[in-house]
Amino acid sequence: MKNLFIKVNKKKFFLDLLVIIIGGFISSLSYSLFLVHLNIVPGGVSGISMFLNYLFKTPVGLVTFLLNIPIFFMGWKLLGRTFALRTILGLVLSTLFIDFQIYFLKLQPLTENKLLGSIFGGILLGAGLGIVFLGHASTGGTDVVGQIVNKYTNFSTGMGIMLIDIIIISISGFVFKNIEAVLYGYLCLYISTKIIDFILEGSDYVKGVYIISSKEKEISEAILSEMNRGVTLLKGVSVYRNIDVNVIFSVVTKKEIPILRRIVKELDPDSFVIITQVHEVLGKGFRKRQWI
Repeated sequence: MKNLFIKVNKKKFFLDLLVIIIGGFISSLSYSLFLVHLNIVPGGVSGISMFLNYLFKTPVGLVTFLLNIPIFFMGWKLLGRTFALRTILGLVLSTLFIDFQIYFLKLQPLTENKLLGSIFGGILLGAGLGIVFLGHASTGGTDVVGQIVNKYTNFSTGMGIMLIDIIIISISGFVFKNIEAVLYGYLCLYISTKIIDFILEGSDYVKGVYIISSKEKEISEAILSEMNRGVTLLKGVSVYRNIDVNVIFSVVTKKEIPILRRIVKELDPDSFVIITQVHEVLGKGFRKRQWI
């Protein structure tokens, strides 16, 4: 049993290693093919490296790695040993890939258009970082600083990261002497964040629906017969009207929302309907999310 456990752990480790390598390579392409050449700063420590590259022609990857060293040691206790080691790997790979692609492979930018560069650079950066996160690692930088900010202030980790990135992107306008650089940086940051969220959490493929109606029986039967979806009746109290109410709850796909709206509107136009996002559903009738 112990040998089997070790074998499974080794397999998981090498799978994570492969995922981190792929993610680091993809994220580095965003810099070599778009961001560095077009002076589009997506935030983070790499953004500071891009400032230095613009001013002194220093290598973006190497400087990013060097700047991350003190940050990494500051956050060692917060990260934990396993995550820290994986983060070192993600950092080394992503920074080495950037300089290798720019200075050895001499990859040329795919476009001179900064809008296209912000969009596709953000997509590549978000995709690469999202894949690295799936390998239970990070590329250091503001990820670590955000956790440190969270520990010693009232800011959440996400808020800490966002504030630091906004400051770095805002500085790019002074460094490059171009206010548009700030706008392109914000666009790139927004796109990369959305792509990371999509990779880590997926799209909302289902919706949760709460319906407060006096015709709960008719609506429930219509959902069951016309949509073939399960229905749960919840007992509630309307504080505003001081009466007992029945709340219909059902989970449907996004494509079924128009059908549900029609049913409710026809049977009870005065009903109160709440439609919420559902991250994942485990149960009959819904597909399970696939995770690495």
